[in-house]
Amino acid sequence: MEAEGLDWLLVPLHQLVSWGAAGAMVFGGVVPYIPQYRDIRRTQNAEGFSTYVCLVLLVANILRILFWFGRHFESPLLWQSIVMILTMLLMLKLCTEVRVTNELNVKRRFFADFDPRHFWHWSSFGDYVQCVVAFTGVAGYITYLSIDSALFVETLGFLAVLTEAMLGVPQLYRNYRHQSTEGMSIKMVFMWTSGDAFKTAYFLLNGAPLQFSVCGLLQTPVCSLERAHKPGKG
Repeated sequence: MEAEGLDWLLVPLHQLVSWGAAGAMVFGGVVPYIPQYRDIRRTQNAEGFSTYVCLVLLVANILRILFWFGRHFESPLLWQSIVMILTMLLMLKLCTEVRVTNELNVKRRFFADFDPRHFWHWSSFGDYVQCVVAFTGVAGYITYLSIDSALFVETLGFLAVLTEAMLGVPQLYRNYRHQSTEGMSIKMVFMWTSGDAFKTAYFLLNGAPLQFSVCGLLQTPVCSLERAHKPGKG
């Protein structure tokens, strides 16, 4: 009887928690990039942040959206991908503007040059947008042709989450190559790790497709390694 009497409180409370978790899932992924974005704007130096992180997340989330067309999953996870794509484009815009401003007497590089030596090191934000649009168009067309294949759809999902699981690798490689973490926001890396743990729990509790849980389980140790890696300089 007491349990039934508390239903008026427990049901809306459960709904409120569900909404809160969904909101955290949609917008929580962009929070780690706020301190990094502010640091780059304040110092006008983007050398400490690897823009390949943006590439990884753009590819992963575009593939995840395409995966949704073949196998619908929770709306918050779909919106999370859309919000993350917009966030990564904003990060790329800032990093490109800062880098070009600091470069003197450097030949301009364009996506239309199709020079693999300068891939993802172009001189204009518009070139990155062209690349993203081209990738989305090609991947979208292939998905359209193969959407009826369950094997293709499941493989697409695994490609999306495995790409996302490699999120910390570009930054880890950049730190190792420069033997320095200068310019990298430690808050960003800490929030990566915390966010990965939250996402994994969310995926498991909400019965998300297996691919999402695999992503969380793989991504957490990679970001933990990023936190533990402290080169001698910087």
